[in-house]
Amino acid sequence: QEGLKQCLAEFGQQLAWVERLDVTLGPVADPVSQSASTSDAVDPENDFQREMSFYRQAQAAVLEALPRLHKLQVPTRRPDDYFAEMAKSDQQMQKIRHKLKSKQEAMERSEKAKQLRAMRKYGKKVQVEILQRRQKEKKNMLNAVKKYQKGLSDKLDFLDEEQTSSQGNRKGNASQRTKKGPNAKRRYKNQKFGFGGKKKGSKWNTKESFNDVSSFQSKVAHSKGPGKGGRGGKGGKKALNKRPGKRARQKMKNRAR
Repeated sequence: QEGLKQCLAEFGQQLAWVERLDVTLGPVADPVSQSASTSDAVDPENDFQREMSFYRQAQAAVLEALPRLHKLQVPTRRPDDYFAEMAKSDQQMQKIRHKLKSKQEAMERSEKAKQLRAMRKYGKKVQVEILQRRQKEKKNMLNAVKKYQKGLSDKLDFLDEEQTSSQGNRKGNASQRTKKGPNAKRRYKNQKFGFGGKKKGSKWNTKESFNDVSSFQSKVAHSKGPGKGGRGGKGGKKALNKRPGKRARQKMKNRAR
């Protein structure tokens, strides 16, 4: 007991308040409810309420202590040329700065990777859509060709889309002309096998070709030209070795008997 009393006597030294700077007050009144919250009203499990109670208590102490310090002519503002060593060393602050920088870079990399994944996902989706569209166009084209070959359709739409505007205009005029002619099946067979019609006698002379003598050559016609039966030409040699006719051969046989 003597030791406790001695310690209590040391704590209880009567010093001036400027040496002690102790202020014991409750929290300041809440500006919203206009009432001071007691310790019983604060939920210790609620971090926000607990921190707000500490803040209001410190605020009440400042409001009480500042006027007393001003009354005692004690300066409460730091001068502009005041220099004080920080609680943390420069090495520790440098480590903190590097750690913050590495965290920021990691967040940027993560965001960039997320954007790349989203872009790949979008690109994959677009690629699938393009492949599906191409397969659909191919299927429609094959169906159109089958219908065209069977004569169920008169035109192929995919061919019209590939041609230029000028060719499209010419083909449009041609399609208008062919609508009055044979159907698509007949036109396809004509294109593949020919146009049919009369074949024999196609090279017979007509009145105009019979009267046309512009290409007539007398030397060639009478075997007077070189190589056409003249003396010294191949045609003359052939004419000398020509086989006699049937009647001449019969006469020669009769004479031989």
